[in-house]
Amino acid sequence: VQLQASGGGLVQAGGSLRLSCAASGSRFTILSMSWYRQRPGEQRDLVAQITTYGTTDYADSVRGRFTISKDNARDTVTPQMNGQKPDDTGVYYCRAQNYANSYWGQGTLVTVSS
Repeated sequence: VQLQASGGGLVQAGGSLRLSCAASGSRFTILSMSWYRQRPGEQRDLVAQITTYGTTDYADSVRGRFTISKDNARDTVTPQMNGQKPDDTGVYYCRAQNYANSYWGQGTLVTVSS
């Protein structure tokens, strides 16, 4: 399974940014797709997740500001990140889970300037 992530970059505090991640090559149904954030020297933490049934989950720090959506036909997940804060800065990683395993995409850097 390959994950192609895109959409990172530099944004000012209060601005918006949209990430995208497309999964391909899975023999099994993608059950969920999610985005994680890793700050320097810290562990990788869940930011937002969506299942194939549309159930979503968000980190407390982004709830109300981030919205994640998924195109099941294309196995593509798109988090819309609004009201960006400097604490949102980090490397964002896409993750996909199917019945057999979980897979990670390459990270994309998001920098929020104050």
